[in-house]
Amino acid sequence: MTETSKIEVAIIDYGLGNLFSVRNACHRVGLNAEITSDRGVIDKADAAILPGVGAFDVAMRNLEELDLTRSIKGFVDSGRPFMGICLGLQLLFSESEEFGVSRGLNLIEGRVTKFPTRNNEEKKVKVPQIGWNRIFKSTGSHKAYDNSPLKEIEDGEFMYFVHSFYVEPLSGERTLTKTKYEGIEYCSSIFFRNVFATQFHPEKSGEKGIAIYSKWAESVKKVGSDQC
Repeated sequence: MTETSKIEVAIIDYGLGNLFSVRNACHRVGLNAEITSDRGVIDKADAAILPGVGAFDVAMRNLEELDLTRSIKGFVDSGRPFMGICLGLQLLFSESEEFGVSRGLNLIEGRVTKFPTRNNEEKKVKVPQIGWNRIFKSTGSHKAYDNSPLKEIEDGEFMYFVHSFYVEPLSGERTLTKTKYEGIEYCSSIFFRNVFATQFHPEKSGEKGIAIYSKWAESVKKVGSDQC
């Protein structure tokens, strides 16, 4: 692979996900992105994205069959920018209760939980959540927020969600934003070290979502310039 054709972003393909919309968002902000399940391509990329829509246990099985779990963990350990989207956020956690308990990548301690059928007021909860909802800075996350790809996104901005499960980090320090749905408050994004992951879909969230990709691209470009 020549320097001019170097892949900046590896979009990890494990058979589930909104891959092309993610690639299009990367291209819009000037990133050279490739959809791939090739471990060699992933390992050499400046940054990686783990998208996903679907069942947790099927996703983990596909990742294991493609021998991608080690590549993902190694990539995160390398310190290079890593983004998770929707199911890609959930897979980073220790386990999910979807279809029984399934083990995740365990890069973040915590579990993935389904929205209850009724909220604290005993009102029926519509599942899945589909549509626009607001993200709010988590208590104590203001410093992290200002250093994250959400830096230029106003507190309370609307983003696009499609999900039936949500994450519960064991440590609140991992939580970047929270969202309320049907009276239930949950973690809607996380940020720690080189890992940024969202329950919402930035690539489906209009210009505000593209602004998130643009800020994330700055960290990707920095990796590329450091390697020159």
